[in-house]
Amino acid sequence: MRLDKFLSGALQIPRSAARSLAGSGRVTVDGQVCRKADTPVPEGAAVALDGAPLTREEHVYLMLNKPDGVVSASEDGRDTTVVDLVRDAYPRRELFPAGRLDKTSTGFVLLTDDGPFAHRLLAPRRHVPKTYRVGLDGPVTNEMVEGFAAGVTLADGQTLHPARLQPDPADPCAATVVLTQGVYHQIKRMFGVYGLGVNTLHRTAIGPVALDAALEPGQWRPLTEAERQALFSPVR
Repeated sequence: MRLDKFLSGALQIPRSAARSLAGSGRVTVDGQVCRKADTPVPEGAAVALDGAPLTREEHVYLMLNKPDGVVSASEDGRDTTVVDLVRDAYPRRELFPAGRLDKTSTGFVLLTDDGPFAHRLLAPRRHVPKTYRVGLDGPVTNEMVEGFAAGVTLADGQTLHPARLQPDPADPCAATVVLTQGVYHQIKRMFGVYGLGVNTLHRTAIGPVALDAALEPGQWRPLTEAERQALFSPVR
């Protein structure tokens, strides 16, 4: 990798600015001042700016708490997107949501620029579970719990994979739903079979990784190394 490309990725600056920075004499590679932007940076080389070490992650993995009204897309002509919420911090990255939530749904959205990883995470054969907290306009019944476990047959005749429905003992109109399948408006359509409407839907976990409770709507943070490894494990 060229030095200017390394600097651009590590500092999230345009390539032209990275070339100027390389020529300033402030950058070292393995302890040696390097002024040429096209200098190759070997794998594992120690790059520093003004003596401070620089690292360049090959890919970005972000946990975002999606607010209501934001669309799960990279770009949209009318509405704010999940990528818009992090764009200032990652202007040089081509980020996208690995999986979607409806505009009115909230919670955990994973943003990344790692296409192969996202493809594996979303592949139907992987059955990576996703967990949701739902608020309903009526109480959950044992019939629904058993129906979800058996696999709900939608109004169009499609029979879904078994899902887990866990009623909230403190609120008869709230529950946790765990899905291993991704179908358009799936949770709303599943409860619709039983005549219930979904008032709120909040994703709380993807696979074994739970949404950080400290993140307010619209806030985000990079996944920790442990979280990344936990997500990578079920999709390899």
